[in-house]
Amino acid sequence: MTLRQFLLVLQARWKLALGIFAAVVLATIVISLLMPKMYTADSTVVVDTKADPLTVATYATQSSTAYIATQVDIISSERVADRVVKILKLDKSPEYLADWKDSTDGKGDIVVWIGQMLQKAVVVTPSRDSSVIDISMTWSDPKTAAALANAFAQAYIDTNIELKVDPAKQYAVWFDERSRALRTDLEAKQKRLADYQNETGLVAAGDGKLDIESARLSELSSQLLTIQALRQDSQSRQRQAGGDSGSMAEVLQSPYIASLKADLSKAEAKLQDIASNVGKNHPDYKSTAAEVANLRARVESETAKITASFGTTTQVNLRRENEIRTALEAQKKRMLDLTHERDQVAVLQNDVTTAQRNLDTVTQRLAQSSLESQTQQTNIYLLTTAVEPMKKSSPKYLLNLLVGIFLGGVLGTSAALFREITDRRVREDRDLSQALGVPLFAKIPCIKPDGRSPNRAAHRLQTRVEPSPI
Repeated sequence: MTLRQFLLVLQARWKLALGIFAAVVLATIVISLLMPKMYTADSTVVVDTKADPLTVATYATQSSTAYIATQVDIISSERVADRVVKILKLDKSPEYLADWKDSTDGKGDIVVWIGQMLQKAVVVTPSRDSSVIDISMTWSDPKTAAALANAFAQAYIDTNIELKVDPAKQYAVWFDERSRALRTDLEAKQKRLADYQNETGLVAAGDGKLDIESARLSELSSQLLTIQALRQDSQSRQRQAGGDSGSMAEVLQSPYIASLKADLSKAEAKLQDIASNVGKNHPDYKSTAAEVANLRARVESETAKITASFGTTTQVNLRRENEIRTALEAQKKRMLDLTHERDQVAVLQNDVTTAQRNLDTVTQRLAQSSLESQTQQTNIYLLTTAVEPMKKSSPKYLLNLLVGIFLGGVLGTSAALFREITDRRVREDRDLSQALGVPLFAKIPCIKPDGRSPNRAAHRLQTRVEPSPI
């Protein structure tokens, strides 16, 4: 449909379009006049996202947009609406009681019923570039609208405090129970450590007792090496004494044996003299021979004593070596036992330290949760208090009239076009050509009875020749 055809349809169906337009506009005016007057009161709150002095953490753990959106949902929630009902004591109002009974036959909770009604009337709008949230309440009474807006702001602040305090109270109870269990566990581990220390005599894992025992072990090892060297030396001398004892250094260095050997040499020389002078049967020879035998026996006796002393020394060294080796093995066992005891003390001490650390952590969290459960501070502040509005917010007559005019025009035009579609008429030559499907050869203008044409150009016959479709 061309614009000319559209205008021709409106020209032909103007009565229908105008009637519908007038009806819509009139209905809009009547409805606007019959609508009750509503008043809107605004209260604003600001959300502070600075650090919480109790937790040293920011309130807004989410992104700023998500956090503000969460606060908007809280304000619009049923919990806040129910708190508003209780703050203003609307559930005690005879008017609301009567409406509730008429609407629900007295079934359900009147607080929830009134709260749901308030949720439909409140509009929460966050600021685009700031942390300010606007709370708008639309009501038929301006004073009630202002009271409801302020009650929503106060209920939101109280609810925000509850949402922080209630979990803190639950955490405080849990941490208190946990701290008692940890304290009992710490006392049990401390007693176990003390009993073990009393049993073993160890004060602590690093009290130096192990160092003393380690030094004693080193000293015994050194003594064992020394006595083994002495024992090997005495055994070597004993074996040497079993072969040629006269060539031993102890025998050669003995002054008494040396004196006896000197006397023996003199006596032997004297014996040889006597034998060469008087013969072996002479009394002097026999007495000198007896003296030589006596000296030789004394040298052998002294040599045997020295040789026997090596065996005694070897036996003493063996005995001392065995004693030191036994003491060394005992000291090693003592060291192993002491090391095990020290490790056990270290384990018990570590258990006590861990239990103490856990108790300190839980105690710290308990103190923090207890402090948070008693706070009445929040990061929500009332920025603007709602006042009783002086002008109504609805109905808006001018806006409703403009909307009615627009809707009337649209509906009237649509009705005229729909009527034209259902009852098609020929408005111009193109309509005839399109309807019949044949070309138009001529057009005769409309001539009035007085013989004048309504259009000077229409006095002459307009012909138009178009190629035949054949």
